[in-house]
Amino acid sequence: MATYKKRGFKPKNKAEQRAQSEQSSTTAEVFSTLDESASRSEQWVARNQNYILGIIGVIAVGVLGYLAYNQFILAPKSASAANELFYPQQYFDQALNNVTEKDSLYNLALNGAEGKYGFLDIIDEYKGTPAANLGNYYAGMSYLHMQQYDEAIRYLESFSSDDAMLGPLALGGIGDAFMQLGQAEDALSYYEKAIAHNENDYTTPRFLYKAGVTALELNQKDKALQYFESVKDDFSTSKEAATIDAFIGMAKSGS
Repeated sequence: MATYKKRGFKPKNKAEQRAQSEQSSTTAEVFSTLDESASRSEQWVARNQNYILGIIGVIAVGVLGYLAYNQFILAPKSASAANELFYPQQYFDQALNNVTEKDSLYNLALNGAEGKYGFLDIIDEYKGTPAANLGNYYAGMSYLHMQQYDEAIRYLESFSSDDAMLGPLALGGIGDAFMQLGQAEDALSYYEKAIAHNENDYTTPRFLYKAGVTALELNQKDKALQYFESVKDDFSTSKEAATIDAFIGMAKSGS
């Protein structure tokens, strides 16, 4: 009877058998090591179970506490603060349009009247709310208009916003305060921050112009020229562009 031979079958030589044996041994060692590591991990978990559960509990309590604080404390507090802000804002708006009584109106906006909170009260009583943050802006601008420049800087620096208008106006307001205090280098730095904060047709040409004038005062004519030309080229319809050629001429002279 014919003997059937499987195609491709080739008896292994001793070297191949030894290699296969070594591979099997290595695989066995790996699985053994994994089993030992898993066993040690399980033992560690068992020994420290209470500690682990305690950490998980602390994290859970922290998260729940944070959510509860936001929902039951901060949210109602923010709503109340926003309502309080309406009253001093009216005085602030009136002061902007009333030259003869502006200081008294800014004082009312800052300190309140008739049992109503002013900006300073809202800042103190509603810390951490958007209204308190906005109160810093209004308080800083009030002090700036009242020529109390150190206080203006203090409150405007406490204000933080990504708003396209309020952000640059606050930074530019700090620049104005430093300029009035005779600190032109600090003023220029804040005008440049105001320019970089957001580009728009209102605040950008305004602070490009102020940065240019301040750079001229510091005898930085090349920088001043750059700012003036930006007003001319990029914001030609702005009110600052109306007289910008004269400033470009001053920046070019002697440069």
